[in-house]
Amino acid sequence: MLNLANAVDRTGLQRDPSQIPASSAKDYEIVRRIISFLSEHWTEQPDLELLSAQVGLSPAHCQKLFKRWCGLSPKEFLQSITIDNARTLLDGSASLLECAHEVGMSGAGRLHDLFVDHIAMTPGDYKRRGEGLAMSYGFHGSPFGEALVIATDRGIAGMAFVNEDIGQTRTEALADMQRRWPNALYTEQPAVTAPLAAHCFESSKWSPDQPVRLVMIGTDFEVRVWETLLKIPMGRAVSYTDIARHIGKPSASRAVGSAVGRNPISFVVPCHRVLRADGSLGGYHWGLTRKRALIG
Repeated sequence: MLNLANAVDRTGLQRDPSQIPASSAKDYEIVRRIISFLSEHWTEQPDLELLSAQVGLSPAHCQKLFKRWCGLSPKEFLQSITIDNARTLLDGSASLLECAHEVGMSGAGRLHDLFVDHIAMTPGDYKRRGEGLAMSYGFHGSPFGEALVIATDRGIAGMAFVNEDIGQTRTEALADMQRRWPNALYTEQPAVTAPLAAHCFESSKWSPDQPVRLVMIGTDFEVRVWETLLKIPMGRAVSYTDIARHIGKPSASRAVGSAVGRNPISFVVPCHRVLRADGSLGGYHWGLTRKRALIG
């Protein structure tokens, strides 16, 4: 079993300060100060010039150093903090305009652009949890059986399989997914979803320059769990406890398990690579036979 903290470290997204060579201690201290400053002043949306002045570096050096250590730029780190806090506000009673001002945006338009660029949905779509959202769906062949793809105009919102282990029909598979977003508007449009299915299942189409756009519609906790699943390196597996620790909820393994089970985007968001602490498979919404095939 691979600990998720180690897995994330291999991707360059996180480092353990205790393992940093002494020669790098100075650089780490600068990065720590940058993270601390951004965490304390994120509502002011500080730019690179202000940030670099805080640590006594040129903007170019500051950008390069931070990205080398953290795997993303200071701006991307700031946007991540902003989106996380905006989600919390939208989960409550805040209006879109109130949320924009609370997170340091000049208006709802900037908040809209931030959400669309990073999670492929508008703040309004996120707050409504899919209510009135137009969704296209289609059934397509895949290496793991018949797949159901559900999409909005911003990307894939759902991917499921027709579970032959329980004799499930297409109609039952679609109804199972529709229960996740009961107020969305569904239209069967296989011509729309076919290119998305091909992009996901044909490895020759995988390219960092043309990523699959995902629309994650769920609670803040669920989305945090699903985003963590995307960080599991190819060919690796983690436990529910690993994920709970990674999101800062070490005692929430059971809640993490429930969120993993509600992952609406199978295969692409690799919930099949989450195992029990003893290494056994655990459950899988679309059948254990398919989970074994996906892992293989």
